[in-house]
Amino acid sequence: MNQEVSQKSKLHPKPEGLALQYGTAGFRTHAKHLDHIMFRMGLLATLRSKKTKSTIGVMVTASHNPEEDNGVKLIDPMGEMVTAVWEGYATQLANAEQDSLLKELKDVIEKEDIDMSEPASIYIGKDTRPSGASLSRAVLDGVSSLGGKTHDYGLVTTPQLHYMVCCCNTHGCYGSPTVEGYYQKLSQAFLQLSQNASNCTDDQKRLLVDGANGIGALKMTEMEPFLCSKLHMVLSNDSSSGKLNHMCGADYVKVQQNAPQGMNMGVGERCCSFDGDADRIVYYYTDSKGCFHLLDGDKIATLISTYLKELLTQAGLNLQIAVVQTAYANGSSTRYLEDVMKVAVCCTKTGVKHLHHAAQEYDIGVYFEANGHGTVLFSKAAQKQIQELVKDPKTNDERKRAVRLLESTINLINQTVGDAISDMLVIEAVLAIRGMSVQDWDAIYTDLPNRQLKVTYVKRVEFPNLQHS
Repeated sequence: MNQEVSQKSKLHPKPEGLALQYGTAGFRTHAKHLDHIMFRMGLLATLRSKKTKSTIGVMVTASHNPEEDNGVKLIDPMGEMVTAVWEGYATQLANAEQDSLLKELKDVIEKEDIDMSEPASIYIGKDTRPSGASLSRAVLDGVSSLGGKTHDYGLVTTPQLHYMVCCCNTHGCYGSPTVEGYYQKLSQAFLQLSQNASNCTDDQKRLLVDGANGIGALKMTEMEPFLCSKLHMVLSNDSSSGKLNHMCGADYVKVQQNAPQGMNMGVGERCCSFDGDADRIVYYYTDSKGCFHLLDGDKIATLISTYLKELLTQAGLNLQIAVVQTAYANGSSTRYLEDVMKVAVCCTKTGVKHLHHAAQEYDIGVYFEANGHGTVLFSKAAQKQIQELVKDPKTNDERKRAVRLLESTINLINQTVGDAISDMLVIEAVLAIRGMSVQDWDAIYTDLPNRQLKVTYVKRVEFPNLQHS
Protein backbone atom coordinates (compact mmCIF):
# COMPACT_ATOMS: atom_id res chain seq x y z
CA MET A 1 0.00 0.00 0.00
CA ASN A 2 2.64 2.51 1.10
CA GLN A 3 4.65 2.34 -2.10
CA GLU A 4 1.64 2.55 -4.44
CA VAL A 5 0.09 5.52 -2.60
CA SER A 6 3.45 7.28 -2.30
CA GLN A 7 4.23 6.91 -6.00
CA LYS A 8 0.81 7.97 -7.25
CA SER A 9 0.50 10.87 -4.81
CA LYS A 10 3.58 12.40 -6.47
CA LEU A 11 1.53 12.66 -9.67
CA HIS A 12 -1.05 14.72 -7.72
CA PRO A 13 1.08 16.99 -5.49
CA LYS A 14 -0.51 19.32 -2.97
CA PRO A 15 0.33 23.03 -3.40
CA GLU A 16 2.20 24.08 -0.27
CA GLY A 17 0.14 26.08 2.22
CA LEU A 18 -3.23 25.45 0.55
CA ALA A 19 -5.93 24.61 3.13
CA LEU A 20 -9.54 23.64 2.33
CA GLN A 21 -12.43 22.45 4.47
CA TYR A 22 -14.99 19.74 3.64
CA GLY A 23 -18.43 21.22 4.29
CA THR A 24 -22.05 20.39 3.48
CA ALA A 25 -21.22 20.91 -0.19
CA GLY A 26 -18.01 18.88 0.00
CA PHE A 27 -14.92 20.63 -1.34
CA ARG A 28 -15.41 23.48 -3.80
CA THR A 29 -12.90 25.92 -5.24
CA HIS A 30 -11.22 26.82 -8.52
CA ALA A 31 -10.56 23.62 -10.48
CA LYS A 32 -6.81 24.29 -10.71
CA HIS A 33 -6.47 23.72 -6.93
CA LEU A 34 -8.27 20.37 -6.83
CA ASP A 35 -6.11 17.67 -8.43
CA HIS A 36 -4.54 16.52 -5.13
CA ILE A 37 -7.93 16.75 -3.39
CA MET A 38 -9.49 14.38 -5.91
CA PHE A 39 -6.70 11.84 -5.53
CA ARG A 40 -7.04 11.93 -1.76
CA MET A 41 -10.86 11.66 -1.89
CA GLY A 42 -10.33 8.54 -4.00
CA LEU A 43 -8.21 7.20 -1.14
CA LEU A 44 -10.79 8.17 1.49
CA ALA A 45 -13.73 6.74 -0.45
CA THR A 46 -11.87 3.44 -0.69
CA LEU A 47 -11.31 3.40 3.07
CA ARG A 48 -14.99 4.25 3.64
CA SER A 49 -16.03 1.40 1.36
CA LYS A 50 -13.79 -1.09 3.21
CA LYS A 51 -15.12 0.18 6.55
CA THR A 52 -18.83 -0.03 5.61
CA LYS A 53 -18.46 -3.09 3.34
CA SER A 54 -20.57 -1.12 0.85
CA THR A 55 -20.30 0.82 -2.39
CA ILE A 56 -19.45 4.51 -1.88
CA GLY A 57 -20.05 7.34 -4.36
CA VAL A 58 -17.70 10.14 -5.45
CA MET A 59 -19.35 12.99 -7.36
CA VAL A 60 -17.16 15.53 -9.14
CA THR A 61 -19.20 18.75 -9.26
CA ALA A 62 -19.39 22.30 -7.97
CA SER A 63 -23.18 22.51 -8.36
CA HIS A 64 -24.27 26.14 -8.92
CA ASN A 65 -20.72 27.58 -8.80
CA PRO A 66 -19.16 29.19 -11.90
CA GLU A 67 -17.86 26.92 -14.66
CA GLU A 68 -14.18 27.42 -13.77
CA ASP A 69 -14.78 25.97 -10.29
CA ASN A 70 -15.16 22.32 -9.43
CA GLY A 71 -15.58 20.20 -6.34
CA VAL A 72 -16.19 16.76 -4.90
CA LYS A 73 -18.75 15.11 -2.62
CA LEU A 74 -18.65 11.65 -1.05
CA ILE A 75 -21.87 9.61 -0.95
CA ASP A 76 -22.58 7.11 1.83
CA PRO A 77 -24.17 3.65 1.35
CA MET A 78 -27.86 4.63 1.40
CA GLY A 79 -27.25 7.57 -0.92
CA GLU A 80 -26.96 10.02 1.94
CA MET A 81 -24.15 12.49 2.61
CA VAL A 82 -21.03 11.18 4.32
CA THR A 83 -21.06 11.34 8.14
CA ALA A 84 -19.62 14.29 10.09
CA VAL A 85 -16.67 12.23 11.42
CA TRP A 86 -15.63 11.32 7.89
CA GLU A 87 -16.03 14.94 6.78
CA GLY A 88 -13.32 15.61 9.37
CA TYR A 89 -11.13 12.88 7.88
CA ALA A 90 -11.66 14.44 4.43
CA THR A 91 -10.36 17.80 5.67
CA GLN A 92 -7.49 16.09 7.49
CA LEU A 93 -6.35 14.19 4.37
CA ALA A 94 -6.86 17.13 2.02
CA ASN A 95 -4.67 19.43 4.08
CA ALA A 96 -1.87 16.95 4.88
CA GLU A 97 1.43 18.09 3.39
CA GLN A 98 2.93 15.71 0.86
CA ASP A 99 5.41 14.08 3.24
CA SER A 100 2.76 13.38 5.93
CA LEU A 101 -0.01 11.95 3.72
CA LEU A 102 0.81 8.31 4.55
CA LYS A 103 0.84 9.10 8.28
CA GLU A 104 -2.59 10.73 8.08
CA LEU A 105 -3.93 7.81 6.03
CA LYS A 106 -2.70 5.31 8.64
CA ASP A 107 -4.28 7.45 11.36
CA VAL A 108 -7.73 7.06 9.74
CA ILE A 109 -7.19 3.31 9.23
CA GLU A 110 -6.25 2.85 12.91
CA LYS A 111 -9.01 5.07 14.32
CA GLU A 112 -11.67 3.25 12.28
CA ASP A 113 -10.07 -0.19 12.70
CA ILE A 114 -10.31 -0.79 8.94
CA ASP A 115 -9.50 -4.23 7.58
CA MET A 116 -7.44 -3.36 4.49
CA SER A 117 -8.00 -6.84 3.05
CA GLU A 118 -11.70 -6.01 2.54
CA PRO A 119 -12.71 -5.29 -1.09
CA ALA A 120 -13.76 -1.76 -2.01
CA SER A 121 -16.30 -0.56 -4.60
CA ILE A 122 -16.58 3.06 -5.72
CA TYR A 123 -19.12 4.69 -8.08
CA ILE A 124 -17.88 7.87 -9.77
CA GLY A 125 -19.77 10.55 -11.67
CA LYS A 126 -19.15 14.07 -12.94
CA ASP A 127 -21.06 17.07 -14.31
CA THR A 128 -20.32 18.86 -17.59
CA ARG A 129 -17.47 21.12 -16.43
CA PRO A 130 -14.40 21.02 -18.71
CA SER A 131 -12.17 20.15 -15.73
CA GLY A 132 -14.29 17.12 -14.78
CA ALA A 133 -12.48 14.54 -16.94
CA SER A 134 -8.98 15.10 -15.53
CA LEU A 135 -10.25 15.45 -11.95
CA SER A 136 -12.19 12.18 -12.26
CA ARG A 137 -9.00 10.47 -13.38
CA ALA A 138 -7.30 11.70 -10.20
CA VAL A 139 -10.10 10.07 -8.16
CA LEU A 140 -9.58 6.81 -10.09
CA ASP A 141 -5.86 6.97 -9.29
CA GLY A 142 -6.63 7.30 -5.58
CA VAL A 143 -9.02 4.34 -5.60
CA SER A 144 -6.69 2.08 -7.59
CA SER A 145 -3.69 2.83 -5.37
CA LEU A 146 -5.57 1.18 -2.48
CA GLY A 147 -6.81 -1.69 -4.62
CA GLY A 148 -10.41 -0.51 -4.97
CA LYS A 149 -12.72 -1.27 -7.90
CA THR A 150 -14.56 1.52 -9.71
CA HIS A 151 -17.61 2.01 -11.90
CA ASP A 152 -17.32 5.30 -13.76
CA TYR A 153 -20.78 6.55 -14.77
CA GLY A 154 -19.31 9.52 -16.62
CA LEU A 155 -21.76 12.39 -17.05
CA VAL A 156 -24.60 12.15 -14.53
CA THR A 157 -26.52 14.52 -12.27
CA THR A 158 -25.53 14.49 -8.62
CA PRO A 159 -28.93 12.98 -7.59
CA GLN A 160 -28.53 10.22 -10.17
CA LEU A 161 -25.26 9.10 -8.58
CA HIS A 162 -26.86 9.17 -5.11
CA TYR A 163 -29.64 7.00 -6.56
CA MET A 164 -27.15 4.52 -8.11
CA VAL A 165 -25.29 4.09 -4.82
CA CYS A 166 -28.54 3.41 -2.93
CA CYS A 167 -29.74 0.95 -5.61
CA CYS A 168 -26.47 -0.96 -5.43
CA ASN A 169 -26.39 -1.21 -1.64
CA THR A 170 -30.06 -2.24 -1.40
CA HIS A 171 -29.33 -4.96 -3.99
CA GLY A 172 -31.89 -3.58 -6.44
CA CYS A 173 -34.72 -3.06 -3.93
CA TYR A 174 -34.65 0.71 -4.56
CA GLY A 175 -34.25 0.29 -8.31
CA SER A 176 -31.76 -0.62 -11.01
CA PRO A 177 -28.36 1.13 -10.62
CA THR A 178 -28.28 2.40 -14.20
CA VAL A 179 -29.23 5.70 -15.81
CA GLU A 180 -31.89 3.90 -17.84
CA GLY A 181 -33.19 2.27 -14.65
CA TYR A 182 -33.52 5.74 -13.11
CA TYR A 183 -35.47 7.00 -16.14
CA GLN A 184 -37.72 3.96 -16.17
CA LYS A 185 -38.58 4.08 -12.47
CA LEU A 186 -39.41 7.80 -12.45
CA SER A 187 -41.24 7.85 -15.79
CA GLN A 188 -43.43 4.83 -14.92
CA ALA A 189 -44.47 6.48 -11.65
CA PHE A 190 -45.12 9.79 -13.43
CA LEU A 191 -47.23 8.11 -16.11
CA GLN A 192 -49.27 6.28 -13.44
CA LEU A 193 -49.92 9.57 -11.64
CA SER A 194 -50.80 11.28 -14.93
CA GLN A 195 -53.67 8.81 -15.45
CA ASN A 196 -55.37 10.47 -12.47
CA ALA A 197 -55.31 13.92 -14.04
CA SER A 198 -58.34 15.18 -15.93
CA ASN A 199 -57.82 15.71 -19.65
CA CYS A 200 -54.89 18.10 -19.85
CA THR A 201 -54.59 20.39 -22.85
CA ASP A 202 -51.29 20.82 -24.67
CA ASP A 203 -50.93 24.23 -23.00
CA GLN A 204 -51.31 22.64 -19.57
CA LYS A 205 -48.65 20.04 -20.41
CA ARG A 206 -46.21 22.71 -21.64
CA LEU A 207 -43.31 23.56 -19.33
CA LEU A 208 -40.35 25.86 -20.04
CA VAL A 209 -37.17 24.41 -18.52
CA ASP A 210 -33.91 26.31 -17.95
CA GLY A 211 -31.15 23.67 -17.85
CA ALA A 212 -28.48 26.11 -16.53
CA ASN A 213 -26.24 24.99 -19.44
CA GLY A 214 -25.47 21.98 -17.27
CA ILE A 215 -25.89 18.25 -16.84
CA GLY A 216 -29.63 18.54 -16.09
CA ALA A 217 -30.33 19.75 -19.63
CA LEU A 218 -28.46 16.78 -21.11
CA LYS A 219 -30.29 14.28 -18.91
CA MET A 220 -33.74 15.77 -19.53
CA THR A 221 -33.16 15.36 -23.28
CA GLU A 222 -32.34 11.68 -22.65
CA MET A 223 -35.35 11.19 -20.40
CA GLU A 224 -38.00 12.94 -22.50
CA PRO A 225 -38.87 9.88 -24.69
CA PHE A 226 -39.67 7.90 -21.51
CA LEU A 227 -42.43 10.40 -20.63
CA CYS A 228 -44.55 9.48 -23.69
CA SER A 229 -45.59 13.08 -24.48
CA LYS A 230 -47.34 13.51 -21.11
CA LEU A 231 -45.13 16.52 -20.53
CA HIS A 232 -44.04 18.92 -23.28
CA MET A 233 -40.75 20.48 -22.21
CA VAL A 234 -39.28 23.47 -23.99
CA LEU A 235 -35.61 23.39 -23.01
CA SER A 236 -33.44 26.52 -22.92
CA ASN A 237 -29.84 26.97 -21.74
CA ASP A 238 -29.26 23.41 -22.92
CA SER A 239 -25.42 23.55 -23.06
CA SER A 240 -25.36 24.09 -26.84
CA SER A 241 -24.13 27.63 -26.17
CA GLY A 242 -23.53 29.70 -23.07
CA LYS A 243 -21.55 29.01 -19.90
CA LEU A 244 -22.64 26.80 -17.05
CA ASN A 245 -24.69 28.75 -14.45
CA HIS A 246 -23.89 32.09 -16.12
CA MET A 247 -26.96 34.36 -16.00
CA CYS A 248 -29.11 31.23 -15.72
CA GLY A 249 -29.95 28.37 -13.39
CA ALA A 250 -31.86 28.08 -10.12
CA ASP A 251 -29.39 30.02 -7.99
CA TYR A 252 -29.33 32.96 -10.42
CA VAL A 253 -33.14 33.08 -10.60
CA LYS A 254 -33.54 32.81 -6.82
CA VAL A 255 -30.96 35.45 -5.95
CA GLN A 256 -31.79 37.91 -8.75
CA GLN A 257 -35.57 37.26 -8.57
CA ASN A 258 -35.55 37.50 -12.33
CA ALA A 259 -35.91 35.22 -15.35
CA PRO A 260 -32.75 33.61 -16.77
CA GLN A 261 -31.22 34.84 -19.97
CA GLY A 262 -31.96 32.67 -22.99
CA MET A 263 -35.55 31.84 -22.06
CA ASN A 264 -38.45 33.24 -24.08
CA MET A 265 -41.27 33.42 -21.54
CA GLY A 266 -44.83 34.18 -22.52
CA VAL A 267 -47.22 35.83 -20.05
CA GLY A 268 -48.36 33.31 -17.43
CA GLU A 269 -46.25 30.44 -18.81
CA ARG A 270 -45.05 27.90 -16.27
CA CYS A 271 -41.25 27.87 -16.08
CA CYS A 272 -38.58 26.21 -13.95
CA SER A 273 -34.80 26.32 -13.55
CA PHE A 274 -32.35 23.60 -12.50
CA ASP A 275 -28.94 24.35 -11.05
CA GLY A 276 -25.64 23.13 -12.52
CA ASP A 277 -25.76 19.56 -11.16
CA ALA A 278 -29.60 19.31 -11.10
CA ASP A 279 -30.16 18.96 -7.36
CA ARG A 280 -32.12 22.23 -7.04
CA ILE A 281 -35.22 23.56 -8.76
CA VAL A 282 -37.30 26.74 -8.61
CA TYR A 283 -40.46 27.67 -10.54
CA TYR A 284 -41.62 31.09 -11.79
CA TYR A 285 -43.82 33.00 -14.23
CA THR A 286 -44.57 36.58 -15.26
CA ASP A 287 -48.06 38.07 -14.98
CA SER A 288 -49.95 40.32 -17.42
CA LYS A 289 -48.30 43.39 -15.85
CA GLY A 290 -44.82 41.99 -16.50
CA CYS A 291 -44.28 41.25 -12.79
CA PHE A 292 -41.98 38.29 -12.03
CA HIS A 293 -43.30 35.67 -9.58
CA LEU A 294 -40.88 33.19 -7.95
CA LEU A 295 -42.06 29.89 -6.48
CA ASP A 296 -39.10 28.69 -4.44
CA GLY A 297 -38.44 25.76 -2.10
CA ASP A 298 -41.00 27.01 0.43
CA LYS A 299 -43.78 27.05 -2.17
CA ILE A 300 -42.68 23.60 -3.41
CA ALA A 301 -42.75 22.14 0.12
CA THR A 302 -46.20 23.65 0.70
CA LEU A 303 -47.64 22.24 -2.55
CA ILE A 304 -46.27 18.73 -1.98
CA SER A 305 -47.11 18.51 1.75
CA THR A 306 -50.67 19.77 1.14
CA TYR A 307 -51.16 17.14 -1.57
CA LEU A 308 -49.75 14.36 0.63
CA LYS A 309 -51.87 15.36 3.63
CA GLU A 310 -55.04 15.28 1.51
CA LEU A 311 -54.16 11.79 0.25
CA LEU A 312 -53.48 10.54 3.79
CA THR A 313 -56.91 11.81 4.86
CA GLN A 314 -58.61 10.16 1.85
CA ALA A 315 -56.76 6.91 2.54
CA GLY A 316 -57.67 6.98 6.23
CA LEU A 317 -54.02 6.68 7.23
CA ASN A 318 -52.95 8.11 10.57
CA LEU A 319 -49.38 9.01 9.63
CA GLN A 320 -47.50 12.04 10.92
CA ILE A 321 -46.40 14.42 8.18
CA ALA A 322 -44.06 17.33 8.87
CA VAL A 323 -42.28 20.02 6.88
CA VAL A 324 -38.66 20.74 7.80
CA GLN A 325 -37.47 24.30 7.17
CA THR A 326 -34.50 26.53 7.99
CA ALA A 327 -34.31 30.14 9.13
CA TYR A 328 -34.19 31.08 5.43
CA ALA A 329 -37.83 29.97 5.01
CA ASN A 330 -40.39 32.67 4.30
CA GLY A 331 -42.53 33.28 7.38
CA SER A 332 -45.73 33.23 5.35
CA SER A 333 -45.14 29.59 4.37
CA THR A 334 -44.62 28.60 8.02
CA ARG A 335 -47.83 30.33 9.12
CA TYR A 336 -49.84 28.80 6.27
CA LEU A 337 -48.62 25.27 7.01
CA GLU A 338 -49.15 25.52 10.76
CA ASP A 339 -52.31 27.64 10.96
CA VAL A 340 -54.24 26.67 7.81
CA MET A 341 -53.05 23.18 6.87
CA LYS A 342 -52.32 22.08 10.47
CA VAL A 343 -49.05 20.50 9.31
CA ALA A 344 -46.21 20.28 11.83
CA VAL A 345 -43.22 22.47 10.96
CA CYS A 346 -39.73 21.78 12.29
CA CYS A 347 -36.92 24.36 11.97
CA THR A 348 -33.33 23.17 11.80
CA LYS A 349 -29.85 24.45 10.99
CA THR A 350 -29.03 25.39 7.42
CA GLY A 351 -27.44 22.63 5.35
CA VAL A 352 -29.11 19.73 3.60
CA LYS A 353 -27.71 17.08 5.96
CA HIS A 354 -29.47 18.75 8.91
CA LEU A 355 -32.82 18.88 7.10
CA HIS A 356 -32.47 15.28 5.88
CA HIS A 357 -31.73 14.05 9.41
CA ALA A 358 -34.68 15.96 10.91
CA ALA A 359 -37.06 14.66 8.19
CA GLN A 360 -36.17 11.08 9.15
CA GLU A 361 -37.89 11.60 12.52
CA TYR A 362 -41.38 11.58 10.96
CA ASP A 363 -43.56 9.09 9.08
CA ILE A 364 -43.39 11.51 6.15
CA GLY A 365 -40.81 14.31 6.24
CA VAL A 366 -40.95 17.00 3.55
CA TYR A 367 -37.84 19.16 3.43
CA PHE A 368 -36.90 21.95 1.08
CA GLU A 369 -34.49 24.80 1.54
CA ALA A 370 -35.70 28.09 0.13
CA ASN A 371 -33.07 27.69 -2.63
CA GLY A 372 -35.07 24.79 -4.09
CA HIS A 373 -33.03 21.87 -2.76
CA GLY A 374 -35.17 19.22 -1.12
CA THR A 375 -37.10 15.96 -1.22
CA VAL A 376 -39.59 13.85 0.76
CA LEU A 377 -38.69 10.95 3.06
CA PHE A 378 -41.12 8.11 3.86
CA SER A 379 -40.36 5.88 6.84
CA LYS A 380 -40.27 2.13 6.28
CA ALA A 381 -43.32 1.78 8.52
CA ALA A 382 -45.26 4.35 6.45
CA GLN A 383 -44.34 2.63 3.19
CA LYS A 384 -45.40 -0.73 4.63
CA GLN A 385 -48.82 0.62 5.68
CA ILE A 386 -49.39 2.13 2.23
CA GLN A 387 -48.38 -1.09 0.44
CA GLU A 388 -50.63 -3.21 2.69
CA LEU A 389 -53.64 -0.98 1.94
CA VAL A 390 -52.98 -1.22 -1.80
CA LYS A 391 -53.06 -5.03 -1.60
CA ASP A 392 -56.01 -5.29 0.83
CA PRO A 393 -59.14 -6.41 -1.11
CA LYS A 394 -61.35 -4.78 1.56
CA THR A 395 -60.05 -1.28 0.73
CA ASN A 396 -62.88 0.75 -0.82
CA ASP A 397 -62.47 2.61 -4.13
CA GLU A 398 -61.79 6.08 -2.67
CA ARG A 399 -59.16 4.78 -0.26
CA LYS A 400 -57.67 2.53 -2.99
CA ARG A 401 -57.25 5.50 -5.34
CA ALA A 402 -55.56 7.57 -2.60
CA VAL A 403 -53.10 4.84 -1.56
CA ARG A 404 -52.24 4.09 -5.19
CA LEU A 405 -51.46 7.77 -5.70
CA LEU A 406 -49.29 7.66 -2.57
CA GLU A 407 -47.51 4.53 -3.84
CA SER A 408 -46.75 6.12 -7.23
CA THR A 409 -45.62 9.35 -5.55
CA ILE A 410 -43.16 7.40 -3.39
CA ASN A 411 -41.74 5.78 -6.55
CA LEU A 412 -41.42 9.16 -8.26
CA ILE A 413 -39.51 10.80 -5.41
CA ASN A 414 -35.74 10.36 -5.10
CA GLN A 415 -35.52 9.92 -1.34
CA THR A 416 -31.72 9.90 -1.26
CA VAL A 417 -31.27 13.63 -1.92
CA GLY A 418 -32.84 16.70 -3.53
CA ASP A 419 -33.33 15.97 -7.24
CA ALA A 420 -34.47 18.65 -9.71
CA ILE A 421 -35.75 16.11 -12.27
CA SER A 422 -37.69 14.05 -9.73
CA ASP A 423 -39.04 17.16 -7.95
CA MET A 424 -40.12 18.68 -11.27
CA LEU A 425 -42.08 15.55 -12.20
CA VAL A 426 -43.73 15.43 -8.75
CA ILE A 427 -44.76 19.09 -9.06
CA GLU A 428 -46.10 18.60 -12.59
CA ALA A 429 -48.10 15.54 -11.49
CA VAL A 430 -49.56 17.30 -8.43
CA LEU A 431 -50.60 20.36 -10.45
CA ALA A 432 -52.24 18.14 -13.08
CA ILE A 433 -54.05 15.91 -10.55
CA ARG A 434 -55.36 18.92 -8.62
CA GLY A 435 -56.19 20.86 -11.79
CA MET A 436 -54.07 23.81 -10.67
CA SER A 437 -52.30 26.42 -12.74
CA VAL A 438 -49.00 27.92 -11.62
CA GLN A 439 -51.00 31.04 -10.64
CA ASP A 440 -53.32 28.93 -8.44
CA TRP A 441 -50.28 27.44 -6.77
CA ASP A 442 -48.68 30.85 -6.22
CA ALA A 443 -51.92 32.15 -4.64
CA ILE A 444 -51.86 29.55 -1.82
CA TYR A 445 -50.15 32.22 0.28
CA THR A 446 -48.34 35.52 -0.32
CA ASP A 447 -44.62 35.64 0.42
CA LEU A 448 -43.35 38.23 2.85
CA PRO A 449 -40.96 40.61 0.99
CA ASN A 450 -37.45 39.15 0.95
CA ARG A 451 -34.07 39.71 -0.62
CA GLN A 452 -31.00 37.47 -0.86
CA LEU A 453 -27.54 38.95 -1.32
CA LYS A 454 -24.16 37.31 -1.89
CA VAL A 455 -21.29 38.65 0.21
CA THR A 456 -17.74 37.84 -0.86
CA TYR A 457 -15.30 37.07 1.93
CA VAL A 458 -11.61 36.26 1.80
CA LYS A 459 -11.28 33.29 4.15
CA ARG A 460 -14.00 30.96 5.32
CA VAL A 461 -12.13 30.40 8.59
CA GLU A 462 -12.89 34.03 9.52
CA PHE A 463 -16.54 32.89 9.83
CA PRO A 464 -16.28 29.46 11.46
CA ASN A 465 -20.05 29.10 11.99
CA LEU A 466 -21.01 30.01 8.43
CA GLN A 467 -23.07 27.26 6.83
CA HIS A 468 -22.91 26.38 3.15
CA SER A 469 -25.82 24.73 1.37
